[in-house]
Amino acid sequence: MRPRQWLKNLLVFAPMLAGHALDTSTLLQSMLALLAFSLCASSAYLLNDVQDVEADRLHPIKSARPIAAGRLSVALARKSSAVLALAALAVAWYGAAGPGFFVAVVVYFMLTLAYSLYLKRLLMVDIVTLSILYTLRILGGAASTGIELSFWLLTFSFFLFLSLALLKRHSELHSLQARGLQRSHGRGYATGDSLPLGMLGMNSAFLSVLIFALYFNSANVIRLYRHPAYLFAVLPLLIFWLGRMWLLSFRGEVNEDPLLYVSRDKVSLTVIAASAGLCVLASQ
Repeated sequence: MRPRQWLKNLLVFAPMLAGHALDTSTLLQSMLALLAFSLCASSAYLLNDVQDVEADRLHPIKSARPIAAGRLSVALARKSSAVLALAALAVAWYGAAGPGFFVAVVVYFMLTLAYSLYLKRLLMVDIVTLSILYTLRILGGAASTGIELSFWLLTFSFFLFLSLALLKRHSELHSLQARGLQRSHGRGYATGDSLPLGMLGMNSAFLSVLIFALYFNSANVIRLYRHPAYLFAVLPLLIFWLGRMWLLSFRGEVNEDPLLYVSRDKVSLTVIAASAGLCVLASQ
């Protein structure tokens, strides 16, 4: 079920925080969204591991996954996946503020299934799909709470997540190269693709920084922040963090899931905390 991966579902709180809707009702709706996406994600992870069981057994790290290691049967994994999917849909149907959230969860689940069964094998399609899945969590959080998303948040998020999806593939290819392999099993990439993927990823990263800088001139900043000058200090932190992540990826020091790497990287956590503090100061 990969509970550590549920950290990604904290993105459902982004609309609440970005819109400064810090009330109990909005918090509860966001928590319901977190629950629904976590159940949905675990359902998809089980199906993905069933689908990739043979490839995982050949992988130095993924071979320890319960299905690949033989600690969890394929039949039980499939049944558990169905139960989790139904639970996610029930939470989305009965707990959300409107039908939009149910639609968001259904689209997320169907796209995740399509990714596990087919799309992850297609060159670049898999990366775009991953960035869309990240963005769908934010859309789900907005639909659950009834908060209208801004163009700025959606655009910034898409390019940031596109960069992280490219970083994930880049790290995987670096690991393959270190093991003396040329192609990834069940993927459309060869180790020679790591450089162009890195170029695309760094460009996407700094496009997100540019969008964040342009956000300073938007009407939203004047409406939401009393001291927007503090937001400018987030820019160098963002540039430092993204540049550092990509440099570490080229060194082979980032594991195959950059978000999990961030969750235990003290430097990344410090940058996130400092950026959050600056946003609080800007709003005071």
